[in-house]
Amino acid sequence: LFRGQAQGPPVTNIMFLKTHKTASSTMLNILYRFAETHNLSVALPAGSSFHLGYPWLFLARYVEGASQNSTGPPRRFNVMCNHLRFNLPEVQKVMPNDTFYFSILRNPVSQLESSFIYYKSYVPAFRRVASLDAFLASPWTHYNASLGLRNAHARNNMWFDFGFDHNAPAEDSYVRARLADVERRFQLLLIAEHFDESMVLLRRRLRWRLDDVVAFRLNARSPRSVTSLAPESRERAKRWCALDWRLYQHFNRSFWAQLHSELGPGRLRREVALLRARRRELTALCLQDAAPKNKTQITDLRLRPYQSGAADILGYNLRQGLDNATLRTCQRMVMPEIQYMAHLYALQFPEKPPKNIRFLEE
Repeated sequence: LFRGQAQGPPVTNIMFLKTHKTASSTMLNILYRFAETHNLSVALPAGSSFHLGYPWLFLARYVEGASQNSTGPPRRFNVMCNHLRFNLPEVQKVMPNDTFYFSILRNPVSQLESSFIYYKSYVPAFRRVASLDAFLASPWTHYNASLGLRNAHARNNMWFDFGFDHNAPAEDSYVRARLADVERRFQLLLIAEHFDESMVLLRRRLRWRLDDVVAFRLNARSPRSVTSLAPESRERAKRWCALDWRLYQHFNRSFWAQLHSELGPGRLRREVALLRARRRELTALCLQDAAPKNKTQITDLRLRPYQSGAADILGYNLRQGLDNATLRTCQRMVMPEIQYMAHLYALQFPEKPPKNIRFLEE
């Protein structure tokens, strides 16, 4: 595997549960590139939609082409990775039986801080509060559980994405039962804070080549739009998102246990070093400047990422004068999530109207 010669064919039936604000956009780019390179089918949002029914529980009918007709069985796809709230029976209608299920988690304190900036204008609980520190000082002043789905980003958002009740009390028996549910279905949960180590383990499990998991960081915010929380706010965030905290703690432990049992510290260090060296090579090959750029600095409008809330989402400029094959490879690596989804949709469904990405026209 270290030399890119894994035993057996690569795994090509994959379901990635895209949790929010967890480096999942970078993971999506990896999956989209793999699907395009290997001519795999992707379960994409139907019609003009840009997600698979989120924040409602996923239904098979949210996938373009899932039903060939009203009476036939649903079509099966190789890759599912778009925004959805997990609903296993419906996912199984469109994914093969041998599908590899995985997801990614992030420290809930950092995840909540990112959500506050990114979704501030969308989430009712965040709209009228000046800062996350102020919100966490008295969350029930701002959070109305009866508003349900629209407030999903304000509390236990990762728990919600797995299809569970994000307002449930964090009682030990309930939490243990739900963690067992996740363990039964998902073969791997990655950890955002250790993304490179995650890619090493994922590559091993999927029997992929090194270049299949090398990526540039996408949908990241500029440092000026990242807030440092007060120490007391960090502790309040853990209590407020107690379900996410238990989820993260449990699978962070199991992630490192799997890494050490399957690779050992020495081999892990070597493989991470190999991954980072290849990323540096591709950075030098593809990018005009290694530092990501804000939207006003990105010269190719098609490569500008969507901006949300108070977040300043960064992207990249490609080097000039690349040959056609290299240009295509580099474009795929920096293509923002929405544009890449629309690109794959046009390839898979040329007879359908293309996705209309309005923010590119502004």
